[in-house]
Amino acid sequence: MACTHSWNLSPSEAVSLQRSLCERVILQPLPVHLQVLGAADVGYVPSMKKMVAAMVTFQWPDLTPLETAQSTFHMDFPYIPGLLSFREVPPLLEAFESLGRKPDVILCDGQGIAHPRKLGLASHLGICLDLPTVGCAKKKLCGNHETLPLIRGQCRPLMFQGERVGYVLCSRTGVKPIYISPGHKADGESSLELVRRCLGTYRIPQPLRHAHHLATRLRNQLAAQGKIARIPL
Repeated sequence: MACTHSWNLSPSEAVSLQRSLCERVILQPLPVHLQVLGAADVGYVPSMKKMVAAMVTFQWPDLTPLETAQSTFHMDFPYIPGLLSFREVPPLLEAFESLGRKPDVILCDGQGIAHPRKLGLASHLGICLDLPTVGCAKKKLCGNHETLPLIRGQCRPLMFQGERVGYVLCSRTGVKPIYISPGHKADGESSLELVRRCLGTYRIPQPLRHAHHLATRLRNQLAAQGKIARIPL
């Protein structure tokens, strides 16, 4: 692991760490000879204060599924907008370690540098693993963009503090756009191109849909186990 900091932090300590770690983010084109793409997502079971991380790998470029990995964690860090990585990166790191063949690039359900302190989940995970990562989020966390026609393929730069931090892309006509930003060892153009090549008929890129379905299934299984455990004799 390239990132060895403590995860037992207060929110204010986490903010300070983000400001430090963002200096380590590298913006460069994604690898040309990509062979294995990973996708990561996390599901929550609030009643049990637990979360499940799911990682799925795919052959590139045909996106044939290769392998899945999972991890279950207790929710220790509170939900605070802008500090999501301090909840979700630890279980994702554990799931990653379970993979037999590590991905060359990881697509994350979250922000990259399109973040108030330029260190969203994708950037944080990328630094920890020293791997290229791309953020693909369903909601905007910061920045502004020009009006985007809701026509598949249309995109606009996402600007924050005078800098382009990503792109807003309409992935399905008539549906809300997605927000793409480089995480680590990636740049805006190659991140956008990667997501475009992962799109199917749905709003969310196929690899992330696969990871989301796995996380949802694991979450439901965990929740069901909890309910069984609480049934009185």
